[in-house]
Amino acid sequence: MLKSVAPYIGKYKKYTVIASVLTTLGIIANVAPYFFLYQLILPLTRHQLPDFHFVVVRVLLIFACLAFYAISYTTGLCFSHVSAYNTLKNIRISLKSKLENQPLGNIKEMGTGQIKRVFTDDIDQIELLLAHAIPEGIANLLVPLIVIIAMFIVDWRLALLTLAIIPVGVFAMSMMMKAGMSKMGAYYESAKKMNNTIIEYVNGMEAIKVFNKDGDSFRRFGDAVRGYRDFTLAWYKVCWPWMAVYNSTLPCLAFFTLPIGALLVLNGTIDLSQLLLVLCMSFSIGSSILRALSFGGKIPQLDYKIAELEKMMNGDAIKQGTHGFEGKNYDIEFKDVKFSYKKSAVVEPVETTNEEKSAVVSTSSTTVYSEVLHGINLTLKQGTTTALIGESGSGKSTLAKLLVHFYDLDSGSIKIGGQDITDMSIEALNNQISYVAQEQFLFNTSLYENILIGRPTATREEVLDAAHRAQCDEFLARFPKGIDTMAGDSGKQLSGGERQRISLARAILKNAPVIVLDEATAFMDPENEEKMNAAIAEIVKDKTVIVIAHRLSSIKNADKICVLKAGNVIAEGTHEELMKNCEEFQKLWAASTQAAEWRI
Repeated sequence: MLKSVAPYIGKYKKYTVIASVLTTLGIIANVAPYFFLYQLILPLTRHQLPDFHFVVVRVLLIFACLAFYAISYTTGLCFSHVSAYNTLKNIRISLKSKLENQPLGNIKEMGTGQIKRVFTDDIDQIELLLAHAIPEGIANLLVPLIVIIAMFIVDWRLALLTLAIIPVGVFAMSMMMKAGMSKMGAYYESAKKMNNTIIEYVNGMEAIKVFNKDGDSFRRFGDAVRGYRDFTLAWYKVCWPWMAVYNSTLPCLAFFTLPIGALLVLNGTIDLSQLLLVLCMSFSIGSSILRALSFGGKIPQLDYKIAELEKMMNGDAIKQGTHGFEGKNYDIEFKDVKFSYKKSAVVEPVETTNEEKSAVVSTSSTTVYSEVLHGINLTLKQGTTTALIGESGSGKSTLAKLLVHFYDLDSGSIKIGGQDITDMSIEALNNQISYVAQEQFLFNTSLYENILIGRPTATREEVLDAAHRAQCDEFLARFPKGIDTMAGDSGKQLSGGERQRISLARAILKNAPVIVLDEATAFMDPENEEKMNAAIAEIVKDKTVIVIAHRLSSIKNADKICVLKAGNVIAEGTHEELMKNCEEFQKLWAASTQAAEWRI
């Protein structure tokens, strides 16, 4: 566990060492008053009245030790927290870098709830290990060990009596850890499911209200929350009894020492002073041992979190080379492309009925692979526009996403200008392609900065020109600050069509040789669609273009139209050729024409 965290500590390792030293000195200072207390009690057992000066000095020493303990312990924790939070920063930065190298599609499939939990909750839990378990664990184990050795020096029998209660506490703790580990995976899966469900519920609130789906949506919401509750209670239920045992036994190191030690004193086997000294020692380290071992109860949780974190960080990176773009031209070739979506493991509770109605006892999981493309062969010539059409689920968007390398292929290859896209770096590939999807994310910065993402080195004049060519002038004029208006969270200041025009302005500014338009005019109203199509026609001039559209009238003039069905290209040609020879295209065209005539 420590080995997995150590690479991220870096230069702050010395802070952890300093923290361990300071907390150890603090624990020693916290133990010392019991020895001074022993010195105060010892004269009374001999029917002697201690000297006033002697008493005052010991009392002052006790207060001095307690003050030193507070200062040293607190300072040590300050150092450990500096180390811990800088380590968490390094872990998050490393995780971000690792995620950037993974297939973007896989990241989306994780769900924002799971990613948020890993980046915040799970990584924050590691703070317990770094800021507390290491420095405090070392101090709270080292000092009691020294005291126990001193006990054996005083009297080995009393030392063994003091240690006799520890196996009981350790056994209870080990049983708690063993029982808890069996349910920990289900507990964290239920937390992930709840996080994703809550985020889905909040994001889908508008649709829920509009279509009166409060009941269905809230039912899923409630099931996820109740599932988390049941898993949590099932986990705690097996842990609580053992937790009570070790919490009540470990601090009581005098449980056997006091009665049996008293008998040894009465029969003259040991001296009363020895018993008093060992008792004071046992009182001084009981809480330290409990605190040290209590971190052991957290280790299974931390192990699980670190393992899950490393699993995400060390997932298969997307295949990419180190070369720049070296293609001869901008022809695009899909050769025998096969691809399957891998669905995440599904964890469901298995319930058993008992006197308390139900308790979650286990889980089941399955992994499903769904092949959506079955050996696609397709060639797109430079400077031409190719439209991909087909029913929903036919594989159109998947094919476009594979071109921009959202996923790795199962088999086959995709080449631009004869160069396999896996031979070039993701950055080099992205420089060749502008991808405009149906849903575009806008950052909560100005509209100007959102467009500037397309080419960060562009001048303000170039950004304004891109906005003008993307037909943004009309809605920008509504805002007092124009293009410098803040977009709001996820671009909430704009309508869906306006967000798409901002994303189109990005693509214009980027000026990449290959353009992918995935339902880029989906949110256009009839009044603006003509202007948008005119703008797109200007942008795609002399580019290699892939267009995905359900409105077939918008791609009627494409150089080539490819008809997909169930993951296969069943026909390709011009509009006129397909109307003559392809029954599937005729059906899609008829449906599109009828839809265009719908009126409310």
